[in-house]
Amino acid sequence: MRLNSVLGGLLALSSSSLVSAFLTVNETSHSVEIANDRLVFSVNKSIGAIDVLTLDGQDLLGSRASAFGIGPYLDCYCVPSGSYTPGSIDPTYKVFQGVDASHVKYGGVVMSEVYPPTGQLLEQYWFLRDGETGLHTFSRIAYHNSTTPFLRNLQEFRTLFRPSTNIWTHLITDDQLWAPLPVPNPASGSTANSTTVQDATWYLGNRTGDPYVEQFSDYFTKYTFAAVWRDHTVHGMFADGSYIDDKSTFGAWLVMNTKDTYFGGPLHSDLVVDGIVYNYLVSNHHGDGTPNITDGFDRTFGPQYYHFNKGPAGGSWQALRDEAVKFASPSWNAAFYDSIAQHVPNYVPTGGRGSWKAQIALPKGAKNAIAVLAQDGVDFQDNVFDTTAYQYWADIESSSGKVQIDRIKAGTYRLTVYADGIFGDYVHDGIVVKAGKTTDSGRLVWSAESAGRELWRIGTPDKSAGEWRHGDVRDAQHPLHPPEYRIYFGAYDFIDDFPNGVRFHVGTSDEAKDFNYIHWSVFGGYANFLRPVQVEGHGEINNWTITFDLKEEQLRHTSLATFTIQLAGAKTAAGNTDVFNATQEYNNLPFVVVVNGHELEPWIIPYYQSSSCGVRSGVVCYQVSHKFTFPTAYLTAGEATNEIILSLPYNATDYESALLPRSVYVQYDALRLEVK
Repeated sequence: MRLNSVLGGLLALSSSSLVSAFLTVNETSHSVEIANDRLVFSVNKSIGAIDVLTLDGQDLLGSRASAFGIGPYLDCYCVPSGSYTPGSIDPTYKVFQGVDASHVKYGGVVMSEVYPPTGQLLEQYWFLRDGETGLHTFSRIAYHNSTTPFLRNLQEFRTLFRPSTNIWTHLITDDQLWAPLPVPNPASGSTANSTTVQDATWYLGNRTGDPYVEQFSDYFTKYTFAAVWRDHTVHGMFADGSYIDDKSTFGAWLVMNTKDTYFGGPLHSDLVVDGIVYNYLVSNHHGDGTPNITDGFDRTFGPQYYHFNKGPAGGSWQALRDEAVKFASPSWNAAFYDSIAQHVPNYVPTGGRGSWKAQIALPKGAKNAIAVLAQDGVDFQDNVFDTTAYQYWADIESSSGKVQIDRIKAGTYRLTVYADGIFGDYVHDGIVVKAGKTTDSGRLVWSAESAGRELWRIGTPDKSAGEWRHGDVRDAQHPLHPPEYRIYFGAYDFIDDFPNGVRFHVGTSDEAKDFNYIHWSVFGGYANFLRPVQVEGHGEINNWTITFDLKEEQLRHTSLATFTIQLAGAKTAAGNTDVFNATQEYNNLPFVVVVNGHELEPWIIPYYQSSSCGVRSGVVCYQVSHKFTFPTAYLTAGEATNEIILSLPYNATDYESALLPRSVYVQYDALRLEVK
């Protein structure tokens, strides 16, 4: 076969001497093989996935066994029965060849399959350019059925690079978070000398000589290496050469060169690597909404770029990742994407895009400010309602307040601005972006929300629960010092940490020690490895107490108090599904505040704003907030100490189909008290 001759030729060449000279496309009844001087891939027509992938003659996938040794390939949770991997029923293939606007040859192939029971169309595109060592990917799902206009939600839509070879030795989320792969890796089905403690979570502490256990943690979970989309660019796996004949190093990276076809905005977080290199295009792992598949649904996700590279013996993963990071820009290869737009339905070329800019006057104390353009009229976290809408964001210059975003799909957007240190957001609807034009919104003034004079705040309003105990603080027991929240939640025993419950005194208590990163209703039991018997307590688990002192002048001439709570995540009985389960009492979760014995009207956190956050190693999930108001007469000044109780329902649990904790819980971003 042509593939064998290509591989033989590549084996005889060194990577340093390779000069791009050709690109070939060869289709047979069994496969489509596309190759340039360095990278070769082959799509197996019987499974709809890549099952041969080599760089400079090195096999990057391994042999196909079970679900491993393939990829990148398309997978979803999108059919009435749940999971589905297209390509094995009756796929069709179309091959592309051409020369792009830069006079560079390219080849591509699309796998298309109609799921017979519903008529859903699923497509996966792969493109290879001459001179590059990576694959440009697009993924499409379409549904046209007026007889059954509602199918279901698009719960997961993803592509996966899923090797079976043992050459891969390290997992890398970003420059700050990485670890050796466990040996063997339980996420790949090799569960020897491991104990399942939670959904996709294992205790490995009994292992000796495992580099992961020695350097990173006694627990391993696919959630540990998740990333928040805002600043995320590249993740992947590294081969340190230990299992490669000439000890060369290799990298396999997913480059997020575009993010506009994802959902959930910059706060969305998801799985990225665990022995598989993921591209999660849609999911609700941390509570974000997912679009409904209804008649007329047709969306193409991408492009994203799977980059593969090679380094010298003894080389670092940082060097290979740095190479991949150079491609993490929506302007990179834009001319190439324009050239292939004719082959990719729904892709918006440069001619259909414009720019937006503004100068935003930020509130005093604002840090790390960001501007978000997403679906008009809705919270950007909910930008799944219009499945034709795209999303964009950019950091705002701290000194000038200037911001500009390019390559925006023409349309109408909501602008949202938020920043560390500032409660609330700035929202401005009706931003119109026209193709080929730059929309200048001029000077916009963000006046921070205020309900009077601030008496105190605890926590930092930054959309995260990381400042509390077991949040961002680094693990001191392992050399790589991962943030504690990324490790299995059950490694931290709330009962031992807070035997008398949480009592936090404003001004003297330490946020990083005296306020937990998860406020439970109950603790222990199901999915808790170290405390397998559930503890309901006597009010000290579900009720947390904040105390504070006030001076008379702070209350003088005031009548109304406002107590603001911003949550970085809240788990009701709906979990992360946004589905109301009539058998569960706490789909809508009542959160009660009691001020010096006065119980305020409960805040009902609705089922569709629920997220499974802390137990999935998260501190940034679906954000919700509420303002409690009450007469300042409830407060006291002088020697008497004030008390606010934060209360979840006692012994509030739910049904969990997966091995996950049954307690409802919330995670605080920040809290403050104001009077006027």
